[in-house]
Amino acid sequence: MAKRKKIAVLFSGKGSNFAHIVKTLHHEGFEVVVALTNNPNAEGIEIAKTASIPLEVIDPKAYESREAFDAVVVERLQQYSPELTVLAGFMRILTPVFTEQIKSINLHPSLLPRHKGLKAIEKSYEDEHSHGGVSIHYVSSELDGGEVILQKEVSKEGLSFEAYDEKVRSVEKDALVEAIRLTLK
Repeated sequence: MAKRKKIAVLFSGKGSNFAHIVKTLHHEGFEVVVALTNNPNAEGIEIAKTASIPLEVIDPKAYESREAFDAVVVERLQQYSPELTVLAGFMRILTPVFTEQIKSINLHPSLLPRHKGLKAIEKSYEDEHSHGGVSIHYVSSELDGGEVILQKEVSKEGLSFEAYDEKVRSVEKDALVEAIRLTLK
């Protein structure tokens, strides 16, 4: 039997993308070897427990700098030897301490290079383009600046912001899974 490819998932909140990864990839040629969150109250913690996935909770408030926090994240991740780390709604800007040691990809809810950073869905909805969408890219030390692996377009035509937001969120789950498969093929 082929060896499963090992992935780590980092999340900060509900973990809906993490849940989708578990449902579609975990034990399907891939193994989520660790889930890591920076939020001790993240709802996604339950997903890890239910799926019996090892969980690391690292509270950034316990560290004096981003670099100190990132060093601990790197150290914990390396204990599980993931081939790829997936940022699935991980709401922290990572420093080179992380980005230069960990091969990782991130989901961003706009067509990069448009609308880097926060509020990308809102900015994308309000811009002059007829389409927004999602990008999956390699994580580099530049915020949302790593090489794009794939993008999926979402038409804004006739959609309220709520409908557009929902459409982007539904597309991003499949885009993330597709990018994981592409990256580790």
